[in-house]
Amino acid sequence: MRSFKLGMLASAMALSAGLAQAGEIAVIVKTTSSNFWQNVNKGAEAAIAGQSEHTFSFDGPATESAVADQVNLVENAINRGVAGIVLAPSDPEALAPAVKRAFESAIPVVIIDSALTEGAKGTYQSFLSTDNCAAGEEVAKRMIAEAGTEGKVAVMSYVAGVGSEIGRVGCFSDYLKANSSLEIVGPYYSQSQMALALNQTTDILASNPDLVGIFGANEPTAVGMGRAIQQAGKAGQLVALGFDGNEDLQQFVREGLMEATAVQGSFAMGDMGVTAVMDILSGATVEPFINTGVVLVDQENIDSDKAKNVLY
Repeated sequence: MRSFKLGMLASAMALSAGLAQAGEIAVIVKTTSSNFWQNVNKGAEAAIAGQSEHTFSFDGPATESAVADQVNLVENAINRGVAGIVLAPSDPEALAPAVKRAFESAIPVVIIDSALTEGAKGTYQSFLSTDNCAAGEEVAKRMIAEAGTEGKVAVMSYVAGVGSEIGRVGCFSDYLKANSSLEIVGPYYSQSQMALALNQTTDILASNPDLVGIFGANEPTAVGMGRAIQQAGKAGQLVALGFDGNEDLQQFVREGLMEATAVQGSFAMGDMGVTAVMDILSGATVEPFINTGVVLVDQENIDSDKAKNVLY
């Protein structure tokens, strides 16, 4: 144990010694095929634009469930000697060894969106995220307010076991159980694929015609859910709540198909994540956790400045 602690201390000293390095900041997200993650990219671009010392790259696997591909992207970034990494881990366990290797290579890492396993603490410098548990509870409160306290609510989730999913969907479900008699149907996992979410929702609507509510827990899942409700002619017949805020979800809210959608600060994750890495490289101290916030967007506030700051 003593030798392990000394090794970690030596690695930390090496990291401190390399802080002044300029160079590439690698932004690695769960997938590039999502407007949410493209908005993270825009935030990273904004952070880089104000200076000339660093550059950045943006990459991610084809799908959120391609965890091995994301691990390879992190390994490749380490091998080419990037100055820092901003990472949205697709799996809390699988990405931990790669992050540890970055730490041992004196490369600062800032985690965004989803947490790594508890055992990875100390190998990254900061975690920027929505407080997903609080966000899940806010959506649950809205569900109870709109749907009442009795009946069935379907939960359309995305990738089981991802840090953001555990907090968001877990706390949504726990709040409903503790504060209502609503029966939870699911959760069902779309693997963050819109087409799969559409098909799953279509089946669930057909087999549960008495649903009083339904929750789509991330962007592609909520979009597929909304399209299924639309195709089934069920708009306005149950309370539909989404998560994230691309143009499809905004339109669902405007049309009244979706009561509201909880929108994360995806732009802020990219902007603040890259800024945090640059601060670390300059020798500054950053907070271990930074809450990037969430706004519950509905027909009443969708055109407000507060909503416009997070919609994309």
